Amino acid sequence: MIKFRFNPQKAMQGVDWMLEKAGRDLDFHKILKTAYFADKRMLNEHGRPIFGARYRAMNYGPVPLEIYEMLKCEPYWLSELSMNEYPWTRQGYRVIRQAGRNDLTTDAFSALEMRILEEAFAQSCGMTFDQRTRETHGMDWVEGSRRPDESMAYEDMIAADHVNRAELIEDLQAMGPRLVL
Repeated sequence: MIKFRFNPQKAMQGVDWMLEKAGRDLDFHKILKTAYFADKRMLNEHGRPIFGARYRAMNYGPVPLEIYEMLKCEPYWLSELSMNEYPWTRQGYRVIRQAGRNDLTTDAFSALEMRILEEAFAQSCGMTFDQRTRETHGMDWVEGSRRPDESMAYEDMIAADHVNRAELIEDLQAMGPRLVL
């Protein structure tokens, strides 16, 4: 399976940006599906994901595990980010940006990645919960749900009709863990 090195800085900045953009609290589903839409599109169009998270096929669609842990305010990622607290707080399965913050940055993203993230966020926000769930239950999710640990494979996220699919998979299997995302 293709593996990438997860980029926690991009994940933190991406979630913080989504919360700032929305101007209100967001549910986990909207955020997690935004990450999935963005990673899958970047992978298919540019040969690599944005975040490089490990995905699991869960009941309501793909879940980028590391981002899910961050949304739950798991302390592990704080140490990786050299931070004392997340710029959001958790309220059940919703997160809200901490009031009074004016330190939003997206400098971990390239202009292309930011554009794809913006479009993925608009896509996710423009759908109902059920629409997002249906949209994310494609063959990549189906294949993941068949594995004992429900892990999704980036190989399965690459479109079946991708012009260079076999070559891309071969290259990413060899280079994926060494790519700097």
